[in-house]
Amino acid sequence: MTKIVKLFCAAALALATFTVNAGGYQIGETVKSFTLKNVNGKMVSLDDYKKSKGVMVIFTCNHCPFSKMYEQRIIDLHKTYTAKGYDVVAINSNDPKVVPEDSYDKMVDLARKKKYPFPYLYDETQDIARAFGATRTPHVFILANEGNNFVIKYIGAIDNNAEDAKAADKKYVNESVNELLAGKEVTTKQTKAIGCSIKWKVQE
Repeated sequence: MTKIVKLFCAAALALATFTVNAGGYQIGETVKSFTLKNVNGKMVSLDDYKKSKGVMVIFTCNHCPFSKMYEQRIIDLHKTYTAKGYDVVAINSNDPKVVPEDSYDKMVDLARKKKYPFPYLYDETQDIARAFGATRTPHVFILANEGNNFVIKYIGAIDNNAEDAKAADKKYVNESVNELLAGKEVTTKQTKAIGCSIKWKVQE
C-alpha cells in the first residue's frame, strides 16, 4: 500500500471516531423510495426491487482509495447474494465540481471498465445521501423487504480490513445478509464506515 493511501486510512479512521451515522435513517426505520439515473442512462427506483428479499445500498465513488480497494468485494457481494434475493445498488453522491473524477461520464467509464453487474446510480442533488445519513465511501445500508417496506437492518462498513480482503475476519455485510436470509436478527447492526468523506456541494 502506498504512503498516500496509508495517510488516507489514518485520516479516515480518525474522522470516523466522531460519528457512526450522522443523521438520516436509523436501524429499524423504513426507507422512502427514490429514483436515480443509472450509468446506462435509465432510471432506477427502489420500488423496482419489491420482489427482492432486500437491497444492499452502497454509497461509493470513483476516486476514493477505499472505494477502489472495495470494488471487487462489492462485485462479489452482488455475485454471492443477488441469486439469493439480496441485490446491490451502488450510489455516487459526490459533487463532480469538487472531484471531477466522480462525474457521471466518469461513472459510466468506470462501470464499463469494471463490468459492474449492478446499478451504479448518480445522486446529483445529494438528497439521497442526506436522507440515508451517508458520510463515507464506501458506506453500506442493508434494507430488508418487509411487506413491501424496505427496513434498515445494518449500517456501516463492508468488513474490518480495507487493505486486505483476505485478512478481514469480520465480514459485516456478509454476516448480516446471511442472518437475514436465515430469518435471524442481525447481530452487529451498526459499525463505523471507514473511507473518504462524501464531497458535498459548496454552498454559494
